[in-house]
Amino acid sequence: MKKAYRVKDNREFQHIFKHGKSFANRQLVLYYLEKPEQKHFRVGLSVGTKIGNAVKRNQIKRYLRQAFLELEDDIKDTYDMIVIARQPTKNMTFHEIKNSLLHLLRKKKLLKKK
Repeated sequence: MKKAYRVKDNREFQHIFKHGKSFANRQLVLYYLEKPEQKHFRVGLSVGTKIGNAVKRNQIKRYLRQAFLELEDDIKDTYDMIVIARQPTKNMTFHEIKNSLLHLLRKKKLLKKK
């Protein structure tokens, strides 16, 4: 995923938390905020220290980035999103994390119609 497609700044994170909407399942929490002027969706990732050591947290972030990369063409372009990993993600494979993310995106209708 290109760096231009990432939410990095703390102020942007706080803005999405404060003004956006959220939805969660057991594994992930998704915060999203529509920005109609935006050309491409942006993603911020958060994996807390309670989930595991640095190696495990980075692995989960890599899995989430790869899932967004594979779903890039299907996600609506006008949204900023933050994904927060919960405790069960530490024991999940890439495909399980991707399916969990897909579940959230489908439920909140953040996928383009085919």
